[in-house]
Amino acid sequence: MAPPHDIEQNGDAKDWASRLERYDTNQSSMIPPMSRETFEGLYLAPKMPVAGQLRKTFGNPTPIALMGFLVTATSVCCTLMGWRGAAGNGAALVGVAYFFGGLLQILGSVMEWIIGNTFPAVVFATFGSFWLAFAATLTPMYNAEGAFMEGGAFAEGGIGQFYASFGFALLLVTIIVFVFAVCSLRTNIVFVLVFVTLDVSLGCLTGAYWHLAMDNMAFGEHLTVISGAFLFATNMFALYLFASQMLISVDFPFILPVGDLSTHFPSMSRKRRGAGKDQ
Repeated sequence: MAPPHDIEQNGDAKDWASRLERYDTNQSSMIPPMSRETFEGLYLAPKMPVAGQLRKTFGNPTPIALMGFLVTATSVCCTLMGWRGAAGNGAALVGVAYFFGGLLQILGSVMEWIIGNTFPAVVFATFGSFWLAFAATLTPMYNAEGAFMEGGAFAEGGIGQFYASFGFALLLVTIIVFVFAVCSLRTNIVFVLVFVTLDVSLGCLTGAYWHLAMDNMAFGEHLTVISGAFLFATNMFALYLFASQMLISVDFPFILPVGDLSTHFPSMSRKRRGAGKDQ
């Protein structure tokens, strides 16, 4: 873009240059400079130095993955709670789980990895893989229930074995989400609440599956409803994060605060720098 004609004639290059602003590479493609709190609310990761200018070159992939999680998890939680007569533990949501829960979150994970955001990349890869596994388990082509069936119906004790086996996968995901919850203490309050409520939801669903496996149907169904309720809370916090990020993406006049926690939990590199000064 050429400078205005009057500047060319006057040779006032300094005045023209003063109108240009320089932006750090860790400020994405946003026009206004981002504070540390805004950065960590936008990328759901601590503000860490990354080589190159990929964050400035590419758009923020975090809302894409968040949207995939929201559509899938909200649909599943309503099913777990039996709203509007919904049932089947999400069997009607196989397509949603494949394309919203799986595809969008895996794509988001890859894009987060490309721009150097390791934590959200791992988080979205975990949840994307979980929803793909969930959908595959419910897809007849994969015949996940076949080993527990005889003559087209569950064999004696077969459905209990199925629930007990799938419960171990839920347990491992619960443990992983607990690790995410601890790591999120370096990000923001809303993200912490997402993981805490999700961990309780997964723990309750694990217990529900194991009680259903032992034929404790009433208590198992009760735990399923509780799991759905906590997952609903998770979705409300995730929806708040999604709205906050979308407002930032269009440079809205105000943003939704997410409660930056990075200053309350100093990084290891900052502690090392402090230790080096003391020596």
